[in-house]
Amino acid sequence: MRPLREEDIHGVSTVRVKGWQAAYPGMVPQSYLDALTVAQDARRRRDMFERASDTVLNLVAEENGTVVGWAALGPSREDDRRPHDGELLALYASPDRLGTGIGRALMRRTLTAAQERSFRRLVLWVLAANTRARRFYEHAGFLPDGATSDWPVDGVMVPEVRYSRDVPPLR
Repeated sequence: MRPLREEDIHGVSTVRVKGWQAAYPGMVPQSYLDALTVAQDARRRRDMFERASDTVLNLVAEENGTVVGWAALGPSREDDRRPHDGELLALYASPDRLGTGIGRALMRRTLTAAQERSFRRLVLWVLAANTRARRFYEHAGFLPDGATSDWPVDGVMVPEVRYSRDVPPLR
């Protein structure tokens, strides 16, 4: 696990786009998934990387020089945030590496980073229909906190659920 470098952007975009295309059929419109491209995502991600401040931590997991996972952690963007609330903005493992521990390793490192940043609570959003991800987050101590949202995708409202968990202080 290490911080994202500019040369990792294409690999992160590959993990993200392939992850969406593998995980979300039937949950979001197929037209949206079919339109996703690694090149387009990498351009957007590169722009974000160039404008990035140190408030968002992007971590990558790699095997033999290939990015196989990515996580992003930053301050909560929620309207009801409290001081010291953080947000798990993203956590992805390559579809062919699911179940190998990459996601769990990224989660452990992200939780440690949350402690180092003095976050006391973390939130995240997950598609309501994504039972695999919801089980993963619940195993990591996150629980639905009652907040929901509908995300408009190609004319379809896709329900999301917010999860949260406390982050114990560093000892």
